[in-house]
Amino acid sequence: MELTWYGLSCFRITERKHASVVTDPFGKAYGLPVIKLKANVVTVSHNAKGHNNISAVTSRQHVVDGPGEYEMGGVFITGIATFDEAKQSRNVLYVFDFNGLTVAHLGDMQQVPTQKQIEALEQVNILLVPVGAGRSLNAAQAAELVSMLEPNIVVPMHYKLPGLNLDLETVDRFLKEMGVTDVKEETSLKVTISGLPEETETVILLPKV
Repeated sequence: MELTWYGLSCFRITERKHASVVTDPFGKAYGLPVIKLKANVVTVSHNAKGHNNISAVTSRQHVVDGPGEYEMGGVFITGIATFDEAKQSRNVLYVFDFNGLTVAHLGDMQQVPTQKQIEALEQVNILLVPVGAGRSLNAAQAAELVSMLEPNIVVPMHYKLPGLNLDLETVDRFLKEMGVTDVKEETSLKVTISGLPEETETVILLPKV
């Protein structure tokens, strides 16, 4: 499996002989390079311009924008609704199962999940977690969630980048909360089930431009 990050919450996930997936494609108004991607499946965590620019993804065959269970091109997708009552904000997190290798994309999650939601995430191998505050988890909340779930790999997303015109925190706060000093930076993340680390490893992906 290969994961590539484009900034904010937008990833492209590919695995041989499986459908390709793009998560939360963003629009043009954020100061980041305009994205034009190809994928079979597009997922949308919530209906906001930073997450729902479906037209940026060509060759799409399916759009998933709500809770439920789906099977598309050999990928099993579970959408789980989250709701922040204080902020009256809806969000859908997605768990992707690529033949036993699982990735959870938390979208714009704004508070630590309920126990039921945590149970659905307990077997996740790769956790894509917002860390930049704003309208999503802050660094301390994200680190707390990682410690509860203990994924093999955690990839922070939705944080401040050069040129981004949203008021988000940098990833450094999250790394400090996680106690990470020697961070791995990669242009993409390539993972196999047999190659998963036993202890949780934090990987910083450099946004592809």
